[in-house]
Formats: sequence, C-alpha cells, structure tokens
Amino acid sequence: MALLPGHAPDLKPVEYLWAWLKQHALANFCPDTLAELKHTARRRLKSGQKRKSIITACWKQAELW
Repeated sequence: MALLPGHAPDLKPVEYLWAWLKQHALANFCPDTLAELKHTARRRLKSGQKRKSIITACWKQAELW
C-alpha cells in the first residue's frame, strides 16, 4: 500500500484514467443528454478496465509501478 498526499494529482493513477477517458474514450463524443453521457462514460470505463495496458499505463505515469 502506498500512502499518497491529500492533493497530488500527479501521483494519483485515477487522474490519468480520467484523462484517458476524456481524451480518448470520449473524444468527439457529443451526447444529447446527461443520461447518455453517464451511460456511455460508464460503458467505456468498463471496457477500459478489461484493457490491462490502460491500467498499467496509469500507474506508470504516476510513477507508482
């Protein structure tokens, strides 16, 4: 277990996951409703969970791997 500072976005792998979601998984996606955005974001996050390379890259970017 690694203890991380309270506010250090560069050390939090989830911040890199959000960046991947915005810049790749949802790039050029323009939902008509908030519900559509929520549904699509969840679906694409779940598909990202199955891709070990994405999760590994997030940890490596945070220099925790």
